[in-house]
Amino acid sequence: MTEYLDFFSVYIMGSAEMLFQFYFFARILKKKVCLPLYFLFTVCAVTIIHFVPAGTIIGFGILVFLLTAGGMLACHADFKSSLLYAALVVEIMLLSYGVIKELSSMLYLLIHASRFRMSGVVFMLGSEIASLLLTGVCYYIVYRYFSGDALSPFRTTAEMQYMFLTFIPILMIFIMSEYMNALEYSIEIVESEEPAGYLFNHWQMFAMYFLGIASLFCILFTYKKLLQSFRLSTELSLLEQEEHSLNQYVEEAKSRYEKTKSFRHDIKNHIAVVKELLQKGKTKAALDYIRDMEDIAEELSFPCSTNNPVVDILVGNKLGIAKNLGADVRCSLLLPYPCGLRDIDICIILSNALDNAIHACKSMDAGADKYIQVSGRIQGDFLMMEIENGFQEKGTFRKGTGLSNVKLAAEKYGGAMNIETRGGVFVLQVLLIIPQHPESSPQQMD
Repeated sequence: MTEYLDFFSVYIMGSAEMLFQFYFFARILKKKVCLPLYFLFTVCAVTIIHFVPAGTIIGFGILVFLLTAGGMLACHADFKSSLLYAALVVEIMLLSYGVIKELSSMLYLLIHASRFRMSGVVFMLGSEIASLLLTGVCYYIVYRYFSGDALSPFRTTAEMQYMFLTFIPILMIFIMSEYMNALEYSIEIVESEEPAGYLFNHWQMFAMYFLGIASLFCILFTYKKLLQSFRLSTELSLLEQEEHSLNQYVEEAKSRYEKTKSFRHDIKNHIAVVKELLQKGKTKAALDYIRDMEDIAEELSFPCSTNNPVVDILVGNKLGIAKNLGADVRCSLLLPYPCGLRDIDICIILSNALDNAIHACKSMDAGADKYIQVSGRIQGDFLMMEIENGFQEKGTFRKGTGLSNVKLAAEKYGGAMNIETRGGVFVLQVLLIIPQHPESSPQQMD
Protein backbone atom coordinates (compact mmCIF):
# COMPACT_ATOMS: atom_id res chain seq x y z
CA MET A 1 0.00 0.00 0.00
CA THR A 2 2.88 2.36 0.84
CA GLU A 3 4.40 1.85 -2.62
CA TYR A 4 1.14 2.82 -4.29
CA LEU A 5 0.87 5.92 -2.14
CA ASP A 6 4.44 6.90 -3.01
CA PHE A 7 3.77 6.41 -6.73
CA PHE A 8 0.59 8.45 -6.49
CA SER A 9 2.29 11.24 -4.54
CA VAL A 10 5.45 11.44 -6.69
CA TYR A 11 4.18 10.82 -10.21
CA ILE A 12 0.43 11.51 -10.29
CA MET A 13 0.28 14.52 -7.99
CA GLY A 14 3.78 15.63 -9.02
CA SER A 15 2.70 15.73 -12.67
CA ALA A 16 -0.45 17.64 -11.75
CA GLU A 17 1.60 20.18 -9.79
CA MET A 18 4.13 20.69 -12.62
CA LEU A 19 1.38 21.01 -15.22
CA PHE A 20 -0.47 23.45 -12.97
CA GLN A 21 2.67 25.51 -12.38
CA PHE A 22 3.67 25.75 -16.03
CA TYR A 23 0.14 26.59 -17.17
CA PHE A 24 -0.16 29.58 -14.82
CA PHE A 25 3.47 30.52 -15.44
CA ALA A 26 2.68 30.90 -19.15
CA ARG A 27 -0.53 32.81 -18.35
CA ILE A 28 1.34 35.20 -16.01
CA LEU A 29 3.89 35.85 -18.78
CA LYS A 30 0.95 36.52 -21.15
CA LYS A 31 2.24 33.89 -23.58
CA LYS A 32 0.49 31.13 -25.52
CA VAL A 33 1.95 27.62 -25.43
CA CYS A 34 0.81 24.68 -27.55
CA LEU A 35 -0.58 21.67 -25.65
CA PRO A 36 2.26 19.16 -26.40
CA LEU A 37 4.80 21.49 -24.79
CA TYR A 38 2.85 21.41 -21.52
CA PHE A 39 3.13 17.63 -21.34
CA LEU A 40 6.76 17.66 -22.48
CA PHE A 41 7.66 20.10 -19.70
CA THR A 42 5.69 18.06 -17.13
CA VAL A 43 7.45 14.80 -18.02
CA CYS A 44 10.90 16.41 -17.99
CA ALA A 45 10.26 18.22 -14.71
CA VAL A 46 8.89 15.15 -12.87
CA THR A 47 11.75 12.98 -14.14
CA ILE A 48 14.45 15.44 -13.07
CA ILE A 49 12.90 16.33 -9.71
CA HIS A 50 12.58 12.60 -8.88
CA PHE A 51 16.36 12.52 -8.46
CA VAL A 52 16.58 15.80 -6.55
CA PRO A 53 15.90 16.07 -2.82
CA ALA A 54 12.60 17.89 -2.47
CA GLY A 55 12.13 20.77 -0.09
CA THR A 56 15.73 22.01 -0.33
CA ILE A 57 17.42 25.03 -1.83
CA ILE A 58 18.76 22.75 -4.58
CA GLY A 59 15.24 21.53 -5.32
CA PHE A 60 13.99 25.13 -5.38
CA GLY A 61 16.80 26.11 -7.74
CA ILE A 62 16.09 23.19 -10.08
CA LEU A 63 12.40 24.08 -10.26
CA VAL A 64 13.16 27.74 -10.96
CA PHE A 65 15.71 26.77 -13.61
CA LEU A 66 13.25 24.45 -15.36
CA LEU A 67 10.51 27.07 -15.42
CA THR A 68 12.92 29.77 -16.58
CA ALA A 69 14.13 27.54 -19.42
CA GLY A 70 10.52 26.72 -20.29
CA GLY A 71 9.62 30.42 -20.30
CA MET A 72 12.47 31.27 -22.67
CA LEU A 73 12.16 28.27 -25.01
CA ALA A 74 8.44 27.52 -25.03
CA CYS A 75 7.01 30.96 -24.21
CA HIS A 76 9.70 33.02 -25.98
CA ALA A 77 9.88 35.36 -22.98
CA ASP A 78 12.96 37.34 -21.94
CA PHE A 79 15.33 35.93 -19.32
CA LYS A 80 14.64 38.50 -16.59
CA SER A 81 10.86 38.12 -16.65
CA SER A 82 11.13 34.31 -16.88
CA LEU A 83 13.49 34.09 -13.89
CA LEU A 84 11.50 36.45 -11.70
CA TYR A 85 8.09 34.88 -12.35
CA ALA A 86 9.54 31.35 -12.14
CA ALA A 87 10.83 32.05 -8.63
CA LEU A 88 7.51 33.65 -7.77
CA VAL A 89 5.26 30.79 -8.92
CA VAL A 90 7.47 28.14 -7.26
CA GLU A 91 7.52 30.04 -3.99
CA ILE A 92 3.73 30.57 -4.06
CA MET A 93 3.16 26.84 -4.52
CA LEU A 94 5.55 25.91 -1.68
CA LEU A 95 3.94 28.39 0.72
CA SER A 96 0.42 27.38 -0.30
CA TYR A 97 1.25 23.73 0.35
CA GLY A 98 2.72 24.75 3.71
CA VAL A 99 -0.48 26.55 4.70
CA ILE A 100 -2.71 23.60 3.75
CA LYS A 101 -0.31 21.12 5.37
CA GLU A 102 -0.57 22.89 8.74
CA LEU A 103 -4.35 23.21 8.45
CA SER A 104 -4.56 19.51 7.59
CA SER A 105 -2.36 18.62 10.57
CA MET A 106 -4.61 20.58 12.93
CA LEU A 107 -7.73 19.04 11.41
CA TYR A 108 -6.22 15.56 11.64
CA LEU A 109 -5.50 16.03 15.34
CA LEU A 110 -9.00 17.33 16.06
CA ILE A 111 -10.63 14.44 14.17
CA HIS A 112 -8.66 11.82 16.07
CA ALA A 113 -9.22 13.62 19.37
CA SER A 114 -12.97 13.29 18.72
CA ARG A 115 -12.53 9.52 18.16
CA PHE A 116 -13.61 9.91 14.50
CA ARG A 117 -11.60 7.95 11.98
CA MET A 118 -10.93 8.96 8.35
CA SER A 119 -9.10 7.12 5.61
CA GLY A 120 -5.50 8.38 5.24
CA VAL A 121 -5.75 8.20 1.43
CA VAL A 122 -8.90 10.34 1.38
CA PHE A 123 -7.35 12.80 3.80
CA MET A 124 -4.15 13.06 1.74
CA LEU A 125 -6.08 13.49 -1.52
CA GLY A 126 -8.24 16.22 -0.01
CA SER A 127 -5.14 18.05 1.22
CA GLU A 128 -3.54 17.90 -2.25
CA ILE A 129 -6.67 19.24 -3.93
CA ALA A 130 -7.01 22.03 -1.35
CA SER A 131 -3.34 22.95 -1.89
CA LEU A 132 -3.83 23.18 -5.65
CA LEU A 133 -6.95 25.30 -5.18
CA LEU A 134 -5.17 27.76 -2.87
CA THR A 135 -2.22 27.89 -5.26
CA GLY A 136 -4.59 28.55 -8.16
CA VAL A 137 -6.24 31.44 -6.30
CA CYS A 138 -2.83 33.01 -5.59
CA TYR A 139 -1.73 32.49 -9.21
CA TYR A 140 -4.90 34.16 -10.48
CA ILE A 141 -4.30 37.21 -8.25
CA VAL A 142 -0.76 37.53 -9.63
CA TYR A 143 -2.02 37.02 -13.18
CA ARG A 144 -4.83 39.54 -12.76
CA TYR A 145 -3.07 42.36 -10.93
CA PHE A 146 0.71 41.88 -11.00
CA SER A 147 1.75 40.51 -14.38
CA GLY A 148 2.21 41.44 -18.02
CA ASP A 149 0.22 44.47 -19.18
CA ALA A 150 -1.46 44.88 -15.79
CA LEU A 151 1.96 45.61 -14.26
CA SER A 152 3.85 47.16 -17.16
CA PRO A 153 1.83 48.87 -19.89
CA PHE A 154 5.13 50.04 -21.29
CA ARG A 155 8.21 48.34 -19.91
CA THR A 156 11.50 50.15 -20.26
CA THR A 157 15.01 48.96 -19.50
CA ALA A 158 15.02 50.83 -16.19
CA GLU A 159 11.77 49.12 -15.12
CA MET A 160 13.20 45.71 -15.97
CA GLN A 161 16.11 46.44 -13.61
CA TYR A 162 13.70 47.38 -10.83
CA MET A 163 12.03 43.98 -11.22
CA PHE A 164 15.00 42.30 -9.55
CA LEU A 165 14.51 44.37 -6.41
CA THR A 166 11.72 41.87 -5.70
CA PHE A 167 13.89 38.79 -6.30
CA ILE A 168 15.98 39.04 -3.11
CA PRO A 169 13.00 39.26 -0.71
CA ILE A 170 11.35 36.35 -2.54
CA LEU A 171 14.51 34.29 -2.02
CA MET A 172 14.61 35.30 1.64
CA ILE A 173 11.01 34.20 2.14
CA PHE A 174 11.89 30.84 0.59
CA ILE A 175 14.85 30.34 2.92
CA MET A 176 12.63 31.17 5.89
CA SER A 177 10.04 28.65 4.71
CA GLU A 178 12.77 26.02 4.45
CA TYR A 179 13.82 26.85 7.98
CA MET A 180 10.23 26.27 9.05
CA ASN A 181 10.25 22.92 7.26
CA ALA A 182 13.36 21.97 9.24
CA LEU A 183 11.30 22.40 12.41
CA GLU A 184 8.61 20.07 11.10
CA TYR A 185 7.57 17.22 13.34
CA SER A 186 5.57 14.06 12.72
CA ILE A 187 1.93 14.01 13.73
CA GLU A 188 1.14 11.55 16.46
CA ILE A 189 -2.14 10.57 18.09
CA VAL A 190 -1.69 11.52 21.72
CA GLU A 191 -3.86 11.71 24.75
CA SER A 192 -4.69 14.22 27.54
CA GLU A 193 -3.11 17.68 27.23
CA GLU A 194 -0.48 16.96 24.52
CA PRO A 195 -2.76 17.55 21.47
CA ALA A 196 -3.29 21.12 22.61
CA GLY A 197 0.49 21.71 22.49
CA TYR A 198 0.70 20.26 18.99
CA LEU A 199 -2.20 22.42 17.86
CA PHE A 200 -0.46 25.51 19.19
CA ASN A 201 2.71 24.65 17.24
CA HIS A 202 0.70 24.06 14.07
CA TRP A 203 -1.02 27.41 14.51
CA GLN A 204 2.38 29.07 14.72
CA MET A 205 3.59 27.32 11.56
CA PHE A 206 0.34 28.13 9.77
CA ALA A 207 0.68 31.82 10.69
CA MET A 208 4.28 31.89 9.40
CA TYR A 209 3.36 30.29 6.06
CA PHE A 210 0.36 32.57 5.68
CA LEU A 211 2.44 35.65 6.44
CA GLY A 212 4.95 34.43 3.86
CA ILE A 213 2.25 34.50 1.17
CA ALA A 214 1.02 37.88 2.41
CA SER A 215 4.59 39.21 2.28
CA LEU A 216 4.92 38.14 -1.35
CA PHE A 217 1.83 40.10 -2.33
CA CYS A 218 2.98 43.10 -0.29
CA ILE A 219 6.27 43.05 -2.23
CA LEU A 220 4.43 42.88 -5.54
CA PHE A 221 2.07 45.67 -4.52
CA THR A 222 5.00 47.88 -3.46
CA TYR A 223 6.79 47.12 -6.75
CA LYS A 224 3.70 48.07 -8.71
CA LYS A 225 3.40 51.37 -6.84
CA LEU A 226 7.12 52.00 -7.42
CA LEU A 227 6.64 51.61 -11.17
CA GLN A 228 3.61 53.89 -11.12
CA SER A 229 5.66 56.54 -9.31
CA PHE A 230 8.47 56.10 -11.83
CA ARG A 231 6.08 56.56 -14.75
CA LEU A 232 4.46 59.61 -13.15
CA SER A 233 7.85 61.27 -12.75
CA THR A 234 8.65 60.43 -16.38
CA GLU A 235 5.36 61.86 -17.59
CA LEU A 236 5.96 64.97 -15.47
CA SER A 237 9.34 65.44 -17.14
CA LEU A 238 7.73 65.13 -20.57
CA LEU A 239 5.01 67.61 -19.59
CA GLU A 240 7.68 70.09 -18.52
CA GLN A 241 9.32 69.64 -21.92
CA GLU A 242 5.95 70.19 -23.60
CA GLU A 243 5.37 73.36 -21.57
CA HIS A 244 8.82 74.66 -22.51
CA SER A 245 8.21 73.94 -26.20
CA LEU A 246 4.75 75.51 -26.09
CA ASN A 247 6.09 78.68 -24.45
CA GLN A 248 8.76 78.94 -27.13
CA TYR A 249 6.17 78.42 -29.85
CA VAL A 250 3.83 81.05 -28.40
CA GLU A 251 6.55 83.68 -27.93
CA GLU A 252 7.94 83.13 -31.42
CA ALA A 253 4.43 83.19 -32.92
CA LYS A 254 3.66 86.48 -31.13
CA SER A 255 6.88 88.04 -32.34
CA ARG A 256 6.30 87.00 -35.95
CA TYR A 257 2.68 88.09 -35.79
CA GLU A 258 3.64 91.58 -34.65
CA LYS A 259 6.28 91.86 -37.36
CA THR A 260 3.87 90.61 -40.03
CA LYS A 261 1.15 92.98 -38.82
CA SER A 262 3.54 95.90 -38.98
CA PHE A 263 4.76 94.92 -42.46
CA ARG A 264 1.20 94.54 -43.76
CA HIS A 265 0.31 97.94 -42.29
CA ASP A 266 3.19 99.59 -44.15
CA ILE A 267 2.96 97.63 -47.42
CA LYS A 268 0.72 100.23 -49.11
CA ASN A 269 3.18 102.95 -48.24
CA HIS A 270 6.06 100.84 -49.58
CA ILE A 271 4.22 100.22 -52.86
CA ALA A 272 3.42 103.92 -53.17
CA VAL A 273 7.09 104.82 -52.69
CA VAL A 274 8.25 102.29 -55.31
CA LYS A 275 5.57 103.49 -57.73
CA GLU A 276 6.62 107.11 -57.24
CA LEU A 277 10.30 106.26 -57.82
CA LEU A 278 9.50 104.37 -61.02
CA GLN A 279 7.31 107.16 -62.32
CA LYS A 280 10.17 109.59 -61.84
CA GLY A 281 12.55 107.24 -63.66
CA LYS A 282 14.63 106.52 -60.59
CA THR A 283 14.95 102.80 -61.36
CA LYS A 284 18.10 102.19 -59.30
CA ALA A 285 16.56 103.77 -56.20
CA ALA A 286 13.41 101.68 -56.72
CA LEU A 287 15.48 98.48 -56.98
CA ASP A 288 17.38 99.35 -53.81
CA TYR A 289 14.12 99.99 -52.00
CA ILE A 290 12.73 96.63 -53.21
CA ARG A 291 15.87 94.87 -51.94
CA ASP A 292 15.30 96.43 -48.53
CA MET A 293 11.74 95.14 -48.63
CA GLU A 294 13.05 91.66 -49.51
CA ASP A 295 15.29 91.72 -46.43
CA ILE A 296 12.32 92.56 -44.25
CA ALA A 297 10.25 89.80 -45.87
CA GLU A 298 13.15 87.36 -45.37
CA GLU A 299 13.08 88.02 -41.65
CA LEU A 300 9.42 87.08 -41.59
CA SER A 301 9.97 83.79 -43.43
CA PHE A 302 11.19 80.60 -41.80
CA PRO A 303 14.89 79.78 -42.30
CA CYS A 304 14.04 76.08 -42.37
CA SER A 305 10.99 74.76 -44.20
CA THR A 306 9.97 71.31 -42.96
CA ASN A 307 6.34 71.40 -44.16
CA ASN A 308 5.27 71.64 -40.50
CA PRO A 309 4.69 75.23 -39.26
CA VAL A 310 5.25 74.41 -35.60
CA VAL A 311 8.52 72.59 -36.26
CA ASP A 312 9.59 75.39 -38.63
CA ILE A 313 9.44 77.87 -35.75
CA LEU A 314 11.28 75.59 -33.33
CA VAL A 315 14.05 74.50 -35.71
CA GLY A 316 14.44 78.02 -37.08
CA ASN A 317 14.86 79.40 -33.57
CA LYS A 318 17.38 76.73 -32.53
CA LEU A 319 19.42 76.92 -35.71
CA GLY A 320 19.42 80.72 -35.41
CA ILE A 321 21.03 80.40 -31.97
CA ALA A 322 23.61 77.97 -33.36
CA LYS A 323 24.37 80.29 -36.27
CA ASN A 324 25.03 83.17 -33.86
CA LEU A 325 27.60 80.93 -32.13
CA GLY A 326 29.48 80.61 -35.41
CA ALA A 327 28.20 77.16 -36.33
CA ASP A 328 27.44 76.15 -39.88
CA VAL A 329 23.79 75.02 -39.95
CA ARG A 330 22.05 72.90 -42.56
CA CYS A 331 18.50 71.59 -42.63
CA SER A 332 16.99 69.10 -45.06
CA LEU A 333 14.15 67.81 -42.89
CA LEU A 334 10.79 67.16 -44.50
CA LEU A 335 7.89 66.08 -42.33
CA PRO A 336 4.41 64.82 -43.24
CA TYR A 337 1.71 67.26 -42.21
CA PRO A 338 -0.77 66.54 -40.89
CA CYS A 339 -0.15 62.98 -39.75
CA GLY A 340 -0.54 60.72 -36.71
CA LEU A 341 2.57 62.16 -35.06
CA ARG A 342 1.83 64.83 -32.48
CA ASP A 343 3.58 68.13 -33.09
CA ILE A 344 4.57 68.35 -29.44
CA ASP A 345 6.31 64.94 -29.54
CA ILE A 346 8.31 65.92 -32.62
CA CYS A 347 9.21 69.19 -30.87
CA ILE A 348 10.37 67.31 -27.76
CA ILE A 349 12.70 65.19 -29.89
CA LEU A 350 14.10 68.05 -31.96
CA SER A 351 14.25 70.52 -29.05
CA ASN A 352 16.32 68.20 -26.85
CA ALA A 353 18.49 67.03 -29.72
CA LEU A 354 19.23 70.58 -30.91
CA ASP A 355 19.81 71.86 -27.37
CA ASN A 356 22.48 69.16 -26.95
CA ALA A 357 23.98 70.03 -30.34
CA ILE A 358 24.08 73.76 -29.46
CA HIS A 359 25.70 72.98 -26.11
CA ALA A 360 28.30 70.82 -27.88
CA CYS A 361 29.11 73.61 -30.35
CA LYS A 362 29.36 76.15 -27.53
CA SER A 363 31.84 73.92 -25.70
CA MET A 364 34.12 73.50 -28.73
CA ASP A 365 37.42 75.37 -28.97
CA ALA A 366 37.87 78.30 -31.32
CA GLY A 367 38.73 77.18 -34.82
CA ALA A 368 37.03 73.80 -34.43
CA ASP A 369 34.57 72.56 -37.02
CA LYS A 370 31.27 73.73 -35.54
CA TYR A 371 28.26 72.57 -37.45
CA ILE A 372 24.74 71.20 -36.99
CA GLN A 373 22.94 69.25 -39.68
CA VAL A 374 19.29 68.27 -39.39
CA SER A 375 17.92 65.78 -41.89
CA GLY A 376 14.96 63.47 -42.17
CA ARG A 377 13.20 61.25 -44.63
CA ILE A 378 10.05 59.16 -44.85
CA GLN A 379 10.11 55.55 -45.97
CA GLY A 380 6.67 53.95 -46.02
CA ASP A 381 5.26 54.16 -42.51
CA PHE A 382 8.62 55.08 -40.98
CA LEU A 383 10.08 58.50 -40.28
CA MET A 384 13.82 58.67 -39.72
CA MET A 385 15.27 61.89 -38.27
CA GLU A 386 18.99 62.47 -37.90
CA ILE A 387 20.77 65.29 -36.07
CA GLU A 388 24.52 65.45 -36.65
CA ASN A 389 26.92 67.89 -35.04
CA GLY A 390 30.56 68.34 -34.18
CA PHE A 391 31.65 68.02 -30.56
CA GLN A 392 34.78 68.14 -28.45
CA GLU A 393 35.78 64.64 -27.35
CA LYS A 394 36.46 65.02 -23.65
CA GLY A 395 36.06 62.03 -21.36
CA THR A 396 33.25 59.48 -21.57
CA PHE A 397 29.93 60.40 -23.13
CA ARG A 398 26.93 60.09 -20.80
CA LYS A 399 23.25 60.24 -21.59
CA GLY A 400 21.42 63.08 -19.89
CA THR A 401 17.78 63.82 -19.17
CA GLY A 402 17.32 65.37 -22.61
CA LEU A 403 18.25 62.19 -24.47
CA SER A 404 16.13 60.14 -22.07
CA ASN A 405 13.14 62.29 -23.04
CA VAL A 406 13.97 61.76 -26.72
CA LYS A 407 14.00 58.01 -26.17
CA LEU A 408 10.69 58.04 -24.28
CA ALA A 409 9.04 60.15 -27.00
CA ALA A 410 10.29 57.72 -29.65
CA GLU A 411 9.03 54.69 -27.72
CA LYS A 412 5.52 56.21 -27.64
CA TYR A 413 5.36 55.48 -31.39
CA GLY A 414 7.04 52.09 -31.22
CA GLY A 415 10.29 53.66 -32.40
CA ALA A 416 13.85 53.76 -31.15
CA MET A 417 16.81 56.06 -30.62
CA ASN A 418 20.38 55.36 -31.69
CA ILE A 419 23.57 57.28 -30.87
CA GLU A 420 26.88 57.17 -32.74
CA THR A 421 30.12 59.01 -31.93
CA ARG A 422 33.07 58.91 -34.28
CA GLY A 423 36.04 61.23 -34.64
CA GLY A 424 34.50 64.36 -33.17
CA VAL A 425 31.13 63.76 -34.83
CA PHE A 426 27.98 63.09 -32.82
CA VAL A 427 25.03 61.52 -34.63
CA LEU A 428 21.58 61.08 -33.08
CA GLN A 429 19.12 58.95 -35.06
CA VAL A 430 15.45 58.70 -34.13
CA LEU A 431 13.06 56.25 -35.80
CA LEU A 432 9.30 56.79 -35.50
CA ILE A 433 6.48 54.60 -36.80
CA ILE A 434 3.72 56.74 -38.31
CA PRO A 435 0.29 55.48 -37.12
CA GLN A 436 -1.91 54.02 -39.86
CA HIS A 437 -4.99 55.86 -38.63
CA PRO A 438 -4.14 59.47 -37.82
CA GLU A 439 -7.68 60.14 -36.72
CA SER A 440 -7.13 57.95 -33.67
CA SER A 441 -4.13 60.03 -32.59
CA PRO A 442 -4.27 63.13 -30.41
CA GLN A 443 -5.12 66.36 -32.18
CA GLN A 444 -2.38 68.40 -33.78
CA MET A 445 -1.56 71.80 -32.37
CA ASP A 446 -3.05 74.66 -34.30
